[in-house]
Amino acid sequence: MHVFTRAALLLAASSLATSALTTGAMAQEARINGAEVFTGRVGLTRADSAPAFPAPPQAPKGAPNVLLVLLDDAGFAATSAFGGVPRTPALEKLAAEGLRYNRFHTTAICSPTRASLLTGRNQHQVGFGNLADIPAGFPAYNTIWKAETASIARILQGNGYSTAAFGKWHNTPKWEISSAGPFNHWPTGLGFDHFYGFMSGEDNQWEPHLYNDTTAIPAPATPEQGYHLTTDLVNKAVGWVDEHDALAPQKPYFLYFATGAVHTPHHVPQEWIDRNKGRFDGGWDKYREETFARQKKLGIIPADARLTPRPEGIPAWSSLSADERKLYARQMEIYSAFVEQTDYEVGRLIQTLRARPGGDNLLVVYVVGDNGGSAEGGIEGRITNEGASASGAPHDLPTQLAHIDALGGPELSNHYGAGWAWATTTPFQWMKQVASHFGGTRNPLIVSWPGHTSQPGAVRSQFGHVNDIAPTILDAAHIAFPTEVDGVKQTPFAGHSLLATFTNPKAPEEHTEQYFEIFGNRAIYKQGWVAAAKRNYRPWELLENLQRVFLDDPGNDRWELYDVAHDFSESKDLAATNPAKLEELKAEFVKEGQRNGVFPLVPLPMGVPTLLDPKRRSFVYQADIGPLPQNAVPDLSKAHSLTVAIKGNAAAGQGALVAEGGRLGGFVLYAKDGQLVFENNAYGLRRDRVVSATKLPQGAATVGYEFVPAQPPGGQAPGGQGAFFSRPASGTIRLFVNGQPVGEGRIADFPTSIGAFSESFDIGQDRNSPVGSEAAARQPYSEVLGETRLELK
Repeated sequence: MHVFTRAALLLAASSLATSALTTGAMAQEARINGAEVFTGRVGLTRADSAPAFPAPPQAPKGAPNVLLVLLDDAGFAATSAFGGVPRTPALEKLAAEGLRYNRFHTTAICSPTRASLLTGRNQHQVGFGNLADIPAGFPAYNTIWKAETASIARILQGNGYSTAAFGKWHNTPKWEISSAGPFNHWPTGLGFDHFYGFMSGEDNQWEPHLYNDTTAIPAPATPEQGYHLTTDLVNKAVGWVDEHDALAPQKPYFLYFATGAVHTPHHVPQEWIDRNKGRFDGGWDKYREETFARQKKLGIIPADARLTPRPEGIPAWSSLSADERKLYARQMEIYSAFVEQTDYEVGRLIQTLRARPGGDNLLVVYVVGDNGGSAEGGIEGRITNEGASASGAPHDLPTQLAHIDALGGPELSNHYGAGWAWATTTPFQWMKQVASHFGGTRNPLIVSWPGHTSQPGAVRSQFGHVNDIAPTILDAAHIAFPTEVDGVKQTPFAGHSLLATFTNPKAPEEHTEQYFEIFGNRAIYKQGWVAAAKRNYRPWELLENLQRVFLDDPGNDRWELYDVAHDFSESKDLAATNPAKLEELKAEFVKEGQRNGVFPLVPLPMGVPTLLDPKRRSFVYQADIGPLPQNAVPDLSKAHSLTVAIKGNAAAGQGALVAEGGRLGGFVLYAKDGQLVFENNAYGLRRDRVVSATKLPQGAATVGYEFVPAQPPGGQAPGGQGAFFSRPASGTIRLFVNGQPVGEGRIADFPTSIGAFSESFDIGQDRNSPVGSEAAARQPYSEVLGETRLELK
């Protein structure tokens, strides 16, 4: 049985109308607005009355099934379909059947791209001027999806489509991600009949933190059993389509498939890694040069395009030591393997859906990356998650080399060095985050719709943006834009339909102006010109320089000017020679910024809502509660005590009492062989244990620990608790049984689960990936538990 909600499909199958409403966009729009038309007659008697059920919305005749695919952190040159080294035969096949767009753009980072993609509006209009992880108290930045920007899923849903989302979401306010809701900003509250995937910006591909609609669920299997998230997502998506076809075959479907791949952690089965051994020994400089030549040969870039130089701060490959080259080449082998496995799995999805009923009318829109290559691994790369890296986790060369054989596996959260992010954005400048330049914003788009595109395999060069996708899908389905949805007047699309380009390579460019902005990196495109201002920080230094990013004055940034109608790669800055055009475009950016809510630039994430009452000092948890998200638990780097009431026989108990975090950082309090044990997992790289000196008593008991920091935690970036990444603390753990001390020990880097994907706080077991290294720490506690109490000192 497939794990997803069937109610919507059952309803659709059982409510076929026997009386027809007026067909066409107006009737369908009325349905989206919640209007219900009674076509019968009500009289004083049954004889004078005529029953009629409301007719469900029906999609226009011939409306296509739609598969919208979005990869994560794949730059313009990350695939062989666009000249890169990672082999992507499925993507090449899709491109050969359809069209490749070489002037298509994203917003330069995760959540904003997704908000724009799914609504057809600019990200600030939706409320995602920034990452969902860094909200600020302005409408354009608060990460609260605006009702006036209904998703393409909601519009299609109101026009007779079944809708589902699989994979990464990352567009729900972080304080709403818990079993307490509210759920109106979850996928199922925004137009999707069903959701299966994860809610955070990144997740463990071996041991993900999954939701079925709005319910947290365990992964179906373990890494040892061969589980991998991308494979699971494809299987679940196919299962949903199969049940849809069995229950509601008269309805077209919209399937949004957003992989966690190829975002860090670069997790991929060993067989794919082995296929890439030795393929990147030439380094990132060679990668760019050879890719650039292939792009010209493929016609992906113009013959007169120029290769932009290596940015200052990224070392020449020839300057590296033998050990550095060994590590960095291995990092790219892992990433390439991840790309290739993802290509296979998404190709399997497309091939399967093509073979299913309605597959001959399947419109595939494939956006290869939500931004450019990610430099967030720093120059050296790393083997821990972003939060741990920002908190001081070691990622020096010796540490990484010591774990080189484990790269790609479940024990690490590995990321490549920034030189590879630059290489995979060939031929452009910069990479992810840098919305001012095409290295951050230009991504491949492939469209395939058999019988509806001309010149298979051709390249289209009209300017495009992710906000064009929703208008294109509606245009292809012959569905009108609704003026109101659920009683709310709608903000018009910012994007423009690309449908005319499907059959006409010379179709006029409809999208003639577009602004870009992330972290104050900003640009404006208008009729072949770009004015760009990059912030004064390097994207590979973001995590270590959040204070600087948020507090430096963007007014000091230097503007550049490019004639991109004749300079494909933004290789020649014309600011000095054409100051009038630069000033014209700078003024246009201000105009567009004011219209879309971009200002103030880089607002501080102060006063962010939280599940926690900041004044609360005492917490009581019952033994049967589900997983608690980390934003529902106070900052444990401060002094606190935690006690657990054991109702059963403490002497016989075995297993986890309390756990927070997972393989890559956290702690667990557990019982083993009659002793109480506290284990602190520092970044998955070091473990400290404190073991009770005496055995646990027979019968009921109260056990626990007290943490006394040696010094205050190292501080946080702007925004207060939880805004970004807390610094871990060192100190003393004291174990207690029935109020009496039974053990004491020093620990360092506690707690280190901050930012570790979506790991939870658990009572009586350790859900998701295991924190502890011993079997006893990983199994549920065997005796009956009472209350758990947490007290802040």
